[in-house]
Amino acid sequence: MSRMTTCHDAASDPSRWIARFASLVREGSRVLDLACGQGRHARFFAARGCDVLAVDRDGAALATLAGVPRVSTLEADLEGAPWPLAGSAFDAIVIVNYLHRPLFAPLLDALAPDGVLLYETFAAGNEAFGRPSNPAFLLRPGELLEVARGRLAVVAFEQGRVRGAERDAVVQRLAAVGAARDWPAPLAP
Repeated sequence: MSRMTTCHDAASDPSRWIARFASLVREGSRVLDLACGQGRHARFFAARGCDVLAVDRDGAALATLAGVPRVSTLEADLEGAPWPLAGSAFDAIVIVNYLHRPLFAPLLDALAPDGVLLYETFAAGNEAFGRPSNPAFLLRPGELLEVARGRLAVVAFEQGRVRGAERDAVVQRLAAVGAARDWPAPLAP
């Protein structure tokens, strides 16, 4: 998996992008935190009253979530095995610092018709600042918009360079909702 902690987020704090648009996710929602690592977003949404499925291939990282109320875990190889959540539906899907393009279609299929997709990961240009630098792990310009096109209503989108304490990075961010969602969606303060 290609996952890195962005330079602007502390390891245990939720991404500022995710926190900004968390209000789109209703209390009691079923949330998928994909490639969750040690589960900073799983913990964040569980504390907001959501039931979270935290998925990662790293069993040791998932073990740090043992006993966290409202969080269940699934150890799964998201890249070398079939999609482990076929037939599942989630009210929200959260993905930070992870990209495996073959999962775009199954992820959208797993999103409830009125669900929320919150996505933030590295983009082309990041190679100038460090890892990841492999184009397979960097979004192309506007790629998340293309993923959402025709399936989701975009609430917010950003792409560009962000400054960090240790280094800069180039990221792409998307907050989008399913077509069945009451519209307009409430904007973050």
